[in-house]
Amino acid sequence: MITDGIIFDVDGTLWDSTDCVATTWKNVIEKMNMKACIDVTAESLKSYFGKTMEVIADEIFPDETRERRIELMDRCCEEENEDLLALDENLLYDGVRETVIELSKKVKVFIVSNCQKGYIEILLEKYDLNDYVTDIECYGNNGNGKAENIELLVKRNNLKKPVYVGDTDGDKKACDEVGVPFIFATYGFGETEGYVAKIDSIKELLNIDNM
Repeated sequence: MITDGIIFDVDGTLWDSTDCVATTWKNVIEKMNMKACIDVTAESLKSYFGKTMEVIADEIFPDETRERRIELMDRCCEEENEDLLALDENLLYDGVRETVIELSKKVKVFIVSNCQKGYIEILLEKYDLNDYVTDIECYGNNGNGKAENIELLVKRNNLKKPVYVGDTDGDKKACDEVGVPFIFATYGFGETEGYVAKIDSIKELLNIDNM
């Protein structure tokens, strides 16, 4: 597999922030006196991660008005970013930082996520990865879904043979939509089929030429 750009998903691929996010969301939900249709826990949130914040709000708070859901998500995202930045715990999966650094020596590295604005930047800042990631894009920046943002990033960086590494069926479908080969991270949050390759550890990407 020859590639000129590896594009990463974030949640379930580079790190697992669900414990911190669940705590933040619970606090915001309580302060705003809102009612969720699920018990907001790290485990329950894993099935929602990968979707846009708007879709997550619609599914978890179906009885609230659209205005209230938007207000909640804005509050959650703002406090979530603050809490993640302040957290001392290492949220990265084993080998992520070292692998991204090594990959960047021979191929450009990118990130595309359905997350809020500022979320990717926190990961890059916390783990000193800004110098190794060429470009990023997310739903919070422009309101585009993952497929559109993968396509946007590919065009912006003139990539000819990109690959995308993610952990959910939504990631795979987004890649299919824009014709980008999908590598499935089996250690993440989801399940899928039809990938061009799979990895049980991010460190396996160091041998991507042999996949």
